Amino acid sequence: MSQVQDDSVVSFFYTLKNDQDQVLETNMGADPVVYLHGHQNMIPGLEAAMAGRRAGDEFEVTLTPTEAYGERQASMQMKVPVKHLQGLPKGQRQWKAGMVALVETDQGAKHVTVIKPGRFMVLVDMNHPLAGQTLSYQVQVADIREADAEEIAHGHVHGPGGHHH
Repeated sequence: MSQVQDDSVVSFFYTLKNDQDQVLETNMGADPVVYLHGHQNMIPGLEAAMAGRRAGDEFEVTLTPTEAYGERQASMQMKVPVKHLQGLPKGQRQWKAGMVALVETDQGAKHVTVIKPGRFMVLVDMNHPLAGQTLSYQVQVADIREADAEEIAHGHVHGPGGHHH
């Protein structure tokens, strides 16, 4: 497969920056991200920017909140039992405002931001931590291959870098 299209498995490296040019994440020098193109496994704007790219391509794309993690919604606050929060940073004994936690929801695991910690209940912001931000991705496409029938049927990549059943 020579270019990114629906049902292709794409491996890539990236550096993510906010609109103040601050690096938020990178996987350069680590394992690539691997996803199945055309199956909504990637934020919409980044997936659209990948279409038609070839292995070895390098590009930068700036995404509005709508193209990335959506606009922040003030109504997305809720109280959650503290025992349901996962991912307390090593060395920390309790949750503090601003910390990001993982919570299992009906739609799967979701990142939340602690607003107001309490002894038994924690007020959290259910918006994705990057919601409302304009984001820039520097991308390097590492590899492209055709997905197999099982990956297409399941809607995600299997094997290294992908999903394991």
